[in-house]
Amino acid sequence: MRYKPVIIGLIIIMGILALFSEKFFSSSKKEEVSGSLYDFRINSLNGTPVDFERYRGRRLLIVNTASKCGYTPQYETLQKLHEAYGDKVTVLGFPANNFLWQEPGTNAEIANFCRRNYGVTFQMFEKVSVKGRDQHPLYQWLSAKTGKKPAWNFCKYLISEDGEVTGFYGPKVSPLDEVIIKQLIP
Repeated sequence: MRYKPVIIGLIIIMGILALFSEKFFSSSKKEEVSGSLYDFRINSLNGTPVDFERYRGRRLLIVNTASKCGYTPQYETLQKLHEAYGDKVTVLGFPANNFLWQEPGTNAEIANFCRRNYGVTFQMFEKVSVKGRDQHPLYQWLSAKTGKKPAWNFCKYLISEDGEVTGFYGPKVSPLDEVIIKQLIP
């Protein structure tokens, strides 16, 4: 039991180092990337393949999520965005366990958590990696297009109707923030 404070301290230090390393050592330049957003086919939380061609002509908000994070209540504001502006933007959630193991659950556990605690009805996908050597191809594409990788849970990429990334917002930016809403309302 006497090691518990040491372990907690190490976890906090690891988190701080992860944030700083992403901020100071990751490339912020855009890379050339081939292919289109509409080339992706990714499984939903229940394992059903979702062809991104279905989102052609739609504005998207792609968010990496986690169930045990200080930003987890953003599920509620993502759901509110989905309900209030669903005709203007499609919310796509991607659970990821990249930041201090804050998404340890299985896909079924994540689906149950989201439904039970936040009434999530927007499209959620299988758990992916959003950074590192095993970064999911979608997040490789998003990172290359923007020069920005998620530095924590609940980073948001706004995609235009023609499949281009038009904005990147960190976890502190609420899904209902004016900076996002302004881009949804002409």
